[in-house]
Amino acid sequence: MTMSDSTTGPRSALPQRRGMDLLHDPRLNKGTAFTRAERDLLGLRGLLPPRVFSEAAQVERNIESLRRKSSDLERFVALAGLVERNQTLFYKLLLDHLTELMPIVYTPTVGEACERYGYIFQRSRGLFVSAEDRGQIKAVLQSWPVQDIRVIVVTDGSRVLGLGDLGAHGMGIPVGKLTLYTVCAGVHPNQCLPITLDVGCGNAAMRDDPLYIGLQRPRISAQEYEDFLHEFITAVREVFPRVLLQFEDFSNHVAFTLLERYRDELCCFNDDIQGTAAVAVAGIFSALRITGKPLAEQRLLFLGAGEAGLGIAELMTMALVNEGVSEADARRQCWFWDSKGLVTAERTDLNPHKRRFAHAHGPLRDLYGAVMALRPTGLIGVSGQPQTITRPIVEAMSSFNQYPVLFALSNPTSKAECTAEQAYTWSQGRAIFASGSPFPTFRYEGRDFVPGQGNNAYIFPGVGLGVVAVGARRVPDEMFAIAARTLAAEVSQRDLDQGSLYPPLARIREVSVRIAVAIAEHAFELGLASVPRPEDLEAFIRAQVYVPTYPTYA
Repeated sequence: MTMSDSTTGPRSALPQRRGMDLLHDPRLNKGTAFTRAERDLLGLRGLLPPRVFSEAAQVERNIESLRRKSSDLERFVALAGLVERNQTLFYKLLLDHLTELMPIVYTPTVGEACERYGYIFQRSRGLFVSAEDRGQIKAVLQSWPVQDIRVIVVTDGSRVLGLGDLGAHGMGIPVGKLTLYTVCAGVHPNQCLPITLDVGCGNAAMRDDPLYIGLQRPRISAQEYEDFLHEFITAVREVFPRVLLQFEDFSNHVAFTLLERYRDELCCFNDDIQGTAAVAVAGIFSALRITGKPLAEQRLLFLGAGEAGLGIAELMTMALVNEGVSEADARRQCWFWDSKGLVTAERTDLNPHKRRFAHAHGPLRDLYGAVMALRPTGLIGVSGQPQTITRPIVEAMSSFNQYPVLFALSNPTSKAECTAEQAYTWSQGRAIFASGSPFPTFRYEGRDFVPGQGNNAYIFPGVGLGVVAVGARRVPDEMFAIAARTLAAEVSQRDLDQGSLYPPLARIREVSVRIAVAIAEHAFELGLASVPRPEDLEAFIRAQVYVPTYPTYA
């Protein structure tokens, strides 16, 4: 560790708080990095150990402490404690060790954290708006101490990752997503607000746990829920008029309904539908650079027909249409497999979203048989059902594809349709693989494969930064097509040579800025921006990126 009596950065206005009150404010606290002069000025002498440490030394202390923990959940809890003590240090630590800590602050560890949220809960980091707040939701939102909120991530906990209904324990998701907004794209943490809508829990074992933190009741009725959501959306628009609202981990039906109802009235999007779509389509674009085949020749089979799969297929359809394929033909290149078998035109149990991709074909209830019948170029796992991409299926895909595209996108790791090792081994090293949760480097016959993680963090933070920077009033689907193209363009030949369809996480801030610039440009083209167009758009956006550096007070 290094010791320093000085800090970098411009002189800042003196904080109104002093002494212990200052040390208890995570937005202002520098801990042992307060210089001797600052300690005298701010009434801190004696309240801290006498040695002054640089921010870099504090980062080193904390990363070493984390590495000594016995489990990732313990690391998650330690990081949650750090952000409540020292916000700047928390984000500096994540930025300096992003590849190592991303799986801790988000997938896969966040899944376990949500399941055990009642046991690890320390302090609320967002708002819980419950069914008991009906008629008072606006007042609840106004109780948040910061009014200039630019990004809200909201969940009702009904479909957390692939884990199902976790109710109020789903709060770990919006907290984690907003952490990524700041770390990956530089959206200021003070302008981010995580919200959980607690309308009951359909998981009896979860809600009956004595340490469950939410309402211990079943979910409210459909009509009550609809009225509750409308009151919430109306209140958000009134209290935070400049906000981008991101819907996260709602059940399938509610997710599509929310998006369709409010997308033209509110600056909003659904990350499970649109963010997942963009990162998956970006992976497909990258894969084509390996296969050498054009997009128009791709046939995709989706294992799972929920928000993620349907979102990917819709964006894939848009990409194909942009290349001159008719919409009808584009949809015929996307096939779905759900819990009842192949989605076909003859089925009468399909919702409108599935019906758009229901094609004429005889019934099939065996996935291997569907693979052999359809001969897809890519198999996209978005089912939440682990180990469903089996060895016979991978071998079949490899028999008619030189480079079979295999995406196991379900989160957390325990829900992945197959592992990286399985995909590479069963395909004899020819699979083009991506996953939703991280897998380690795998060595096969002398070659190191670095599996790419199709993490939505490559998409939503950059989209959000672009939207917030120019005050975009809406988030049309075209923005996610642009984000996918921009992300794919950031993948180097070196990345592809090691089997990775995405750039390294270490570059994610730069990638996010590139996406933000492209999104902002599109907002200006469509007349959606609410600020004048700057002469240098990229410089304008970069100037808004939050950098976790301590202020200097003396």
